[in-house]
Amino acid sequence: MKTIAEINERIKNRKAVVVTAEEIIDLVEEKGVKKAAQEVDVVTTGTFGPMCSSGMFINFGHPKPGIKMTRTWLNDVPAFSGLAAVDAYVGATEMSERQGMQYGGAHVIQDFIDGKDIRLYAESYGTDCYPRRDIRTTINKHNVNQAYLYNPRNCYQNYPAATNSSDKIMYTYMGTLLPGFGNVTYSTSGELSPLMNDPEYRTIGIGTRIFLGGTQGFVAWEGTQHDPGQARLENGTPVSSAGTLAVIGDAKKMSSRYIRAAIFDRYGVTLFVGIGIPIPMLDEDMLIKTAVRNRDIVTTLVDKSGREDLGIRLSYETLRSGWVDIKGRRVPTAPLSSLKIARDIASTLKDWIANGQFLLSEPVEKLPYRKERLNSLEIRGE
Repeated sequence: MKTIAEINERIKNRKAVVVTAEEIIDLVEEKGVKKAAQEVDVVTTGTFGPMCSSGMFINFGHPKPGIKMTRTWLNDVPAFSGLAAVDAYVGATEMSERQGMQYGGAHVIQDFIDGKDIRLYAESYGTDCYPRRDIRTTINKHNVNQAYLYNPRNCYQNYPAATNSSDKIMYTYMGTLLPGFGNVTYSTSGELSPLMNDPEYRTIGIGTRIFLGGTQGFVAWEGTQHDPGQARLENGTPVSSAGTLAVIGDAKKMSSRYIRAAIFDRYGVTLFVGIGIPIPMLDEDMLIKTAVRNRDIVTTLVDKSGREDLGIRLSYETLRSGWVDIKGRRVPTAPLSSLKIARDIASTLKDWIANGQFLLSEPVEKLPYRKERLNSLEIRGE
């Protein structure tokens, strides 16, 4: 048994043994569970994929005379201004009023992180204390007060794979799906995925320090649509979506290597987000969970033409092979998430911890693990 406090002391003294979620698999095979659990202090994870439920809060600072912004645009992308006078939230999927889906909130966020100037235009009805009625200027990460990502739903524990049985091409948030089961797309990093390495959320909760977009961030809350009551395998991993995280971090310190705008053809704008979470090796059970393999993690296959579960379960080993079998047909697969960058994140986080630059944090509150299924939106009055 180890504690996070004990592991942190080893990190501070640069004596911690840190491995990635891929490296732990070979280590367990070589040394066995007991020996590996004694030696290893931390296992690092990583994922990098499209996470639409993301956005950035900005405080612009007050001009003279002051303005109470009621409608705000950043590079012609509407930002939500129903906050205080000079606060706004730009959502990743919001689209430009001039360029449509060729440019959106995700691009504003990436441009901001890259240090580019961004056109700000805001309107107001005017008040005694904030008499200005409009403002045009430019902002960047060097001249605003605060700018931080607050993403309500990131890091899905296990996202369903997608296909299309209809006779038409579908343009979706899972990419372009070809007709007649023409392809399968998926978007989870499997054995590297953060919540797959702590499937019961023993060490991941509110206040957990994480890698977010190239800097240190935190888990702020359970993510929207957090649904841990999904069916699970004996190893604890869910066979469908299950857990999600709300995360927060300083956008001024982030890198566009790990926060990148993207356009899904004829669907819209999204933001690729890089997240890595360290898993402390508290005991042997914790280590066993992190040694899970792609062949032992399965996901659901959903037909997007009817949003139906096809009753087919696919392992990540099969998905990564490039081909799956659907009703006797050999169908090509393609990932939406980047395994290369997920490995980069896990490796970078490993280096930070090994060099004493990143300490683990004890969650101040655990994430819900046993919970009722999500509600569906009822349509009334039609």
